[in-house]
Amino acid sequence: MTRRQVHLNVNILNAGVFGGSWRFPGTDPAASFTLDHYVRIAQRAEEAKFDAIFLADGPAVREDIRYRPFNSLEPSVILAALAAATERVGLIATLSSSYNDPYDVARRFASLDLLSGGRTGWNVVTTAGVESARNFGFAAEPAHAARYERAAEFVEVVRTLWNSWEPDALIGDKATHRFADYTRIHPADHHGPHFDVAGPLNVPRSPQGEPVVVQAGASKDGRALAAKIGEVIFTAAQTVEEAGEYYRDVKARAVGYGRRPEDILILPGLSTVIGSTEAEAAQRRELLAELVPPDYALDRLATQLGVDRDDLTLDGPLPWHLLADPDEAGGSQTFYKIALGLARRENLTVRQLLRRLGGGAGHRIVTGTPEQVADAIIDWVDRGIADGFNLMPDVLPGGFDDFVDGVVPILRERGVFRTEYETTTLRGHLGLPVPAYRGTIAEGAAR
Repeated sequence: MTRRQVHLNVNILNAGVFGGSWRFPGTDPAASFTLDHYVRIAQRAEEAKFDAIFLADGPAVREDIRYRPFNSLEPSVILAALAAATERVGLIATLSSSYNDPYDVARRFASLDLLSGGRTGWNVVTTAGVESARNFGFAAEPAHAARYERAAEFVEVVRTLWNSWEPDALIGDKATHRFADYTRIHPADHHGPHFDVAGPLNVPRSPQGEPVVVQAGASKDGRALAAKIGEVIFTAAQTVEEAGEYYRDVKARAVGYGRRPEDILILPGLSTVIGSTEAEAAQRRELLAELVPPDYALDRLATQLGVDRDDLTLDGPLPWHLLADPDEAGGSQTFYKIALGLARRENLTVRQLLRRLGGGAGHRIVTGTPEQVADAIIDWVDRGIADGFNLMPDVLPGGFDDFVDGVVPILRERGVFRTEYETTTLRGHLGLPVPAYRGTIAEGAAR
């Protein structure tokens, strides 16, 4: 019987996913401000035959800048350089649907997709946080539901623009376009924000038809959007039960939108701490916990929970009486639920919760030998609760080297991960179909 194959992306989070990764011995805390950092990791990912590299982003500098490096470089610019430094690995970048215009996003990704030979993906995010809102002239972030309403229409417009031209329509005697109506693109039954577009996109279709659409979200609004527009879903889950419930729910919702479950891949985030022995891995995990600046961890948790830092007592429980219902919380409901779930399930104090989270966002952390990490990956895929993982190594680039050198060979030995690329596009790596041409802009808007 053929085993289910594991899909793997690597998320390049500056110095690593842990809040103190930049302080780890031998790590250059300023490396993420250099192109060499990204080229090195991307080329290692390609050497290991990963599906893609993944760049997160937030268009603002947080107040905790003094505690750790931040994602400062614009991700599509980084990917343009990496497209020239690699040949096969996929290139996924985050761009906000809350604070951009559809035409600009469509053109940027279509250009990168064409020039990379069909290797790009767009991670659609509904940016949370007042810092980002203020950078774009708003006094406060839009309401949670409003951000997702805008995102659904935003993606529809971008996809329609990606279909401005028939395949090969800009070549030879097909160069004269025949599209007449480009204005007021929006679904006919939608009453949210409308986007005016004056003309077709000036970039033809790539070998994969359209960039892959990636989306992340565990709230009710996030799940609905993922099921409607997502092709790769980046999610967060700590337990088998959480992962299974999310997997089944989103795939069922997708069927309700007339989609095939197999055309959606769900990749939970996975943080790894690897040692040659269990004791070595545990020692590394302990050091990483100690390296997290305490003030950074407290500030981050307070922000996630929507409380003041003074409301958190290190050796006491969470201030449950101050915490909103998860479905009513602002900001990122995904990580709000993760933090509350961990604290409640394991009866953790604030201090214990901070250590469990690693000073990070709240993705599952697996600590152990390469064999144990491989077992953890294969277990969730075999259970049918994940199609693979968005890997977030503890320290970059060293922790990723440990994964490539130690875990990847085991996955191959067990027949669940490729030894060579069989395709040239990101869709091909992921086993996703090339979208059919959707017709003219006017036709797309009428659907």
